[in-house]
Amino acid sequence: MKRLAKVLALLVVSATLLTSVVGCSSPASPDAGQTSDGNSEPVVLKLGHIQTQEDLWQLGAEKFAELVEEKSNGEVKIEIYPNSTLGNDRDMAEGLQMGSVDFALIAGVLGNFEPSLQIMELPYLFRDEEHLRKVIYGPVGEELMDKLLTNANIRGLAFWERGPRQLTSNKPINAVEDIQGLKIRVPEIPPMVAAWKAMGANPTPMAWGEVYTALQQKVVDAQENPIPYIHAGHIYEVQKYIAMTNHKYEYVILAMSDATYNKLTPEQQQIVEEAAQEATEYENKLVAEKADTLLAEMKEQGVEVTNPDTEEFAKLARTVHAEFAQKYGQDIYDKIINTK
Repeated sequence: MKRLAKVLALLVVSATLLTSVVGCSSPASPDAGQTSDGNSEPVVLKLGHIQTQEDLWQLGAEKFAELVEEKSNGEVKIEIYPNSTLGNDRDMAEGLQMGSVDFALIAGVLGNFEPSLQIMELPYLFRDEEHLRKVIYGPVGEELMDKLLTNANIRGLAFWERGPRQLTSNKPINAVEDIQGLKIRVPEIPPMVAAWKAMGANPTPMAWGEVYTALQQKVVDAQENPIPYIHAGHIYEVQKYIAMTNHKYEYVILAMSDATYNKLTPEQQQIVEEAAQEATEYENKLVAEKADTLLAEMKEQGVEVTNPDTEEFAKLARTVHAEFAQKYGQDIYDKIINTK
């Protein structure tokens, strides 16, 4: 009996200790990915671009983020990183491939990842803005986006229009003779470098974030960009001449990491795609409305605008077209030229 009493006593003590431990432990935490009220944590994604916070890219990116959050009822949020915070165009494109960057607005540098896009970077390829629109919003644009996804694992969600590129400089440009030997900053895009060489200039590839200082310190004499980006980059503070060369009707791609895309639910994927199309309409309208206003503002800041005859510019630039068409895709080049 004494032995049984001891066993019962030990059982009572053990039960007491177990109750004490359980009572002192913390309450069970919510499941991973859950908030304390049981709701799912939002998916937070990053979008980067190289332009400033006052640029039209930023406004378009903000609209895209707003639409995604609204359509997903807050399930998906997009944080925007302007001013090359996530790196330059090449850095972000590589980040898209690796999945370390979720979205990026990238222009011509994507041609270094999908070669057929290099064709689109040829100066004086497009006859006018309507020609560009028919290409990027038609079968050719779809084919290029498919190639980008297949060959680079980068998903192109939309083409955004940027307006025609113009030339700013430290002297007036009235004819092709005026750019002979002129040191012009250009993006790191082979067709653009080759075309400016053919026109007689001295093109200097340089990241956008370095351009203002390079112009200020006279490392280069000129640069070229669409009017909204000349304004947003405050180029008019260090360059007082703009030549309306219209040498390249410009676009930027709203790109997404395919790795990120595949982590989303089908419903979230659809939301992202729908928001991208709606943001495209918003951005394109902004660009169309703002270009003339921004040019007028720069004139008020003392900028002189010239309108050179671009026929000679185009004639020289087009001498490199055949080389790049053969190298990067004669079929794509022919489809672009024949788009009416």
